Amino acid sequence: MSGKRTTTVGSVVVLIVLIVIGYFLTREEGSEPPSPTGAPTSGPAAPGDDPAAQLAALTVAPEGKMTGYSRDRFPHWSSQGDSCDTREVVLQRQGTDVRTDSACKATSGTWTSPYDGVVVEDAGKLDIDHTVALAEAWRSGADKWTDEERGKFANDLGGLQLIAVTASSNRSKGDQDAAKWKPPAESYWCTYARAVVSVKTLYSLTVDEAERDALATMLKTC
Repeated sequence: MSGKRTTTVGSVVVLIVLIVIGYFLTREEGSEPPSPTGAPTSGPAAPGDDPAAQLAALTVAPEGKMTGYSRDRFPHWSSQGDSCDTREVVLQRQGTDVRTDSACKATSGTWTSPYDGVVVEDAGKLDIDHTVALAEAWRSGADKWTDEERGKFANDLGGLQLIAVTASSNRSKGDQDAAKWKPPAESYWCTYARAVVSVKTLYSLTVDEAERDALATMLKTC
């Protein structure tokens, strides 16, 4: 009798352990529900994802209107601690031998602007570009987000959304999408298209037909 009782007790213990493990695994997987507006709740899309497949999966829709748009609806640049804001963090991350003052401002360093290949040694000549421009995001679905969600988008240091480039290249781009503007350096087209597709995938933003076709063309250079 004692042997059967021990076997039964052991089976019950194993069953309880399996139930507990399953409970915590379920909680971990469901701990961060997706944002209803498409704004991310975690890091960037997996780098191994096929950009062509991601592009094909994006919703194709005509661009929305600019009604209600303002850059102030995308609060930036936010504080990142140690007197640094988002702009200064991007400059430090992308530059070489970057030195900063007590206010975290870059006082020296070297940067290569990937849009045009220009080497810059004065941080004041650089802009921090949003790969998917703020107004383009607005026309692609961000008009339905909250200002807090738009602020996260405008200060996204975790993915491919922020990049230091020459002021001239950034201003020639403006708020245009890939159908209307491409980096002057064709060698960067692959990287640029992958970045745009990654950002639009992560934030569930739409593309119009012309933009989709332009991105597909640039991806063919990869």
